[in-house]
Amino acid sequence: MSAEILTHMDVAGRDIAVRSLPGSGPGLFWLGGFKSDMAGTKATYLVEFAAARGLANVRFDYSGHGISGGAFEDGTISAWLEESLAVFDRMTHGPQVVVGSSMGGWLALLLARALAARGEAARLKALVLIAPAPDFTEELVWARLPPPFRDLLLNLGKMVKPSLYGQDGYVITRALIEDGRRHLLLGAPFAVGCPVRILQGAHDPDVPWEHAMRLVSCLPEDDVVFSLIKDGDHRLSRPEDLERLTAALEEFA
Repeated sequence: MSAEILTHMDVAGRDIAVRSLPGSGPGLFWLGGFKSDMAGTKATYLVEFAAARGLANVRFDYSGHGISGGAFEDGTISAWLEESLAVFDRMTHGPQVVVGSSMGGWLALLLARALAARGEAARLKALVLIAPAPDFTEELVWARLPPPFRDLLLNLGKMVKPSLYGQDGYVITRALIEDGRRHLLLGAPFAVGCPVRILQGAHDPDVPWEHAMRLVSCLPEDDVVFSLIKDGDHRLSRPEDLERLTAALEEFA
């Protein structure tokens, strides 16, 4: 069995840590969530899935995440998309199944749009999206903030948002919100040019299932299957959730 290789890439002056597993295609390409890293349950599960089948796998940490360089507060959707494209271009070969979790689902869709604009849609075998959060900076953060907190964010440039996954919460910056508006997807139909499989928990406090369902209505031209897990949360990392992820992956890998 091949071992993963840890490399570091420079993307616009930011040090990005990448772990790649050699293997055959179609490869698996992991895009993690906001404030998560490539050592999480689903990311490491993908490595096990790929290794057991001799498939290539690539995972990495965005700047300000995990073992990559940079400060989290400096991150924006534009920067993390730039890093995603750079790693995809340099580290993958042949068609890929892109697996995106939460914010990674948004980035997967933006990655697909960028590849299509370059005439490279064939590089995608499928998108597998777990609790996808397109437009989350606008729809799930800014829209939910009471006016006093919006004023605080605009005046100070940042605020700490409480989180269910850590007592310290996480920092939301004005730059993140404003930059996110450059990449909104849910306002009109679009096409990614490959099959899309969506796994969504009905009890997700971060990305309501109705939000993820809006994505389905925006993809009228694509082969989309939306699976609602009635007792599922946001992480979808339980053994039974990973079995559902396995079924989605085996359809294409």
